[in-house]
Amino acid sequence: MSSTFFIPAVNIMGAGSLQEAVLSIRSHGFKHALIVTDAVLNKIGVAEQVKSLLADQGISATVFDGAQPNPTVTNVEDGLRLLRDNACDFVISLGGGSPHDCAKGIALVAANGGHISDYEGIDRSAKPQLPLVSINTTAGTASEMTRFCIITDEARHIKMAIVDRNVTPLLSVNDPGMMVGMPKGLTAATGMDALTHAIEAYVSTAATPITDACAVKAVTLIARNLRAAVNNGNDLVARENMAYAQFLAGMAFNNASLGYVHAMAHQLGGFYNLPHGVCNAVLLPHVEEYNLTTAAGRLRDIAQHMDEDVLGLSDEAGARVCIAAIRRLAADVGIPPSLTDLGVKEADIPTLAQNALKDACALTNPRQAETQAEVEQIFRAAMKPVIA
Repeated sequence: MSSTFFIPAVNIMGAGSLQEAVLSIRSHGFKHALIVTDAVLNKIGVAEQVKSLLADQGISATVFDGAQPNPTVTNVEDGLRLLRDNACDFVISLGGGSPHDCAKGIALVAANGGHISDYEGIDRSAKPQLPLVSINTTAGTASEMTRFCIITDEARHIKMAIVDRNVTPLLSVNDPGMMVGMPKGLTAATGMDALTHAIEAYVSTAATPITDACAVKAVTLIARNLRAAVNNGNDLVARENMAYAQFLAGMAFNNASLGYVHAMAHQLGGFYNLPHGVCNAVLLPHVEEYNLTTAAGRLRDIAQHMDEDVLGLSDEAGARVCIAAIRRLAADVGIPPSLTDLGVKEADIPTLAQNALKDACALTNPRQAETQAEVEQIFRAAMKPVIA
């Protein structure tokens, strides 16, 4: 069976890489950027810092700071209007997953026309998006380097999963110096998001030896560095290792795709406007318990790469060690123990499950539900805290 490996053409990583990236941007001959970011990064001057660096290279920029957490169709439309009004010839996304996804939506519609909802699903666009440079300030979503774009449709209260080779950025930038200011809660949530990416990619039905190598290295780096990054945000070694980990996890899921954790988390985000990484972290052990019958051997591998002792254990026993290790890590970094703690309501579970089964990420889960009731049961299990 053939496989395709997607990744941005250029990826600049490490301390001081932002300066190098600006020189790379200049080499493309771009004239005017739309910088897509959020209100917080704009307020504290990060957008102005990037704008100044561009100006030093003779590149002008307009800032759009309307990317909300769980970016919406309206955010995309507002940014697109600003891009057209200012004749921008490329887009810069600055921030975490929300600005990156919002920028992808803007760039995709700018090049292809129509409405962002026209591109829901897999490879629905005809042309590459407007050139996109993604400058990352978090270590988790990997949206700065993937072909995934998640946009909330406010009218339907769902997150649209757009999986399209044409939304892959031209250039990604991961400078750990840009990540030092991340608060503990965001560091924890994005780090658990990266762990979810790696594990779901490793157990995916579309996994390959290349994605496997990326996934297990990401798991090891996260297991060894996330606690330190959360406890001391100025630990540049931990920050840099987490930047590499989330990028490796992105390489894995960008090509092997994901599974029920993301399919279900997307519904929680769209329905309740909840933080994506936290939803993933709560759901991850429950979905992998569901996957035990088909992916025990792979989950045992994950336990080993989390530095757990599984020598001599059966696949099932090793998989249970993996699930317990996931729960301990989540608890150690302050993730809430259940969906009830996030305000999820039992009465909404049938709708959430129904929509999760329609999500593009569900297609590569290693165990496919025969009925909607199976997914409902995973949601219900996650409503109750489990002692790690």
